[in-house]
Amino acid sequence: MTVSAWTQPRVAIVTGGGSGIGEAISRRLAADGAAVAVFDLNGQSAAETAATIEDAGGTAIAVACDVADRGAIDAGVAETSDKLGSPTILINNAGITPFERFLEISRESFDQVMAVNLRGTFEFCQVVIPHMIEEGWGRIVNISSSSAQTGSFGQTHYSASKAAVIGLTKSLAQEFGRKGITVNAIPPSFIETPSLHRAADGGQLGDGIDQHIPTTPVRRVGQPDDIAAACAYLCRDDASYVTGQTLGVNGGRVIG
Repeated sequence: MTVSAWTQPRVAIVTGGGSGIGEAISRRLAADGAAVAVFDLNGQSAAETAATIEDAGGTAIAVACDVADRGAIDAGVAETSDKLGSPTILINNAGITPFERFLEISRESFDQVMAVNLRGTFEFCQVVIPHMIEEGWGRIVNISSSSAQTGSFGQTHYSASKAAVIGLTKSLAQEFGRKGITVNAIPPSFIETPSLHRAADGGQLGDGIDQHIPTTPVRRVGQPDDIAAACAYLCRDDASYVTGQTLGVNGGRVIG
């Protein structure tokens, strides 16, 4: 017998939901019974994910959105509310992962990384939290990165942006816990996504992905569904006492 994750219908927004981890999270939340608004810069990818959910019997819409554009965020959340209902689950997954040596990082590159990875997360929270307050219930999961915990060679701006996401998460958890809203972070590591393969193709992973499997305690590459499963738990009704936490899903590559 399937047990519902929620005592009443929920509407979820997943940014970067058109591919990789975001696609897996979108599909998992839909399978658990949420109506899902799939946000992505690539509107076609968002539409394909939404269609997959609909074909499986779920409810989803696609929203083309640049998370660095506050106007687009406002419009996308309004569209979600009109078509699906008030959003009370927010997954901030959209991000960019450039590799650049520190002394070669331009102001423009730094600002772009912060605009997408940090400010986009901040502004989505600002727009969606009022809906959660009105409903008296909310779940926010911010997808950070293990690079926030360990640092990453050639990714100073990226690591800094994802570390800031963890600080944002903890502060929001303290401020809005009394409103029935939980806020948690998941920092993935070594997950088989298009960005991991781009890093491998660009020589950022040494001799490639397989080289890192023996140094991973569980001896495999992580899958997007691994992140989706952890995210789904944090969004459930029965995770109401879990907030302000950083849940590493990394196969044991980062301890603590």
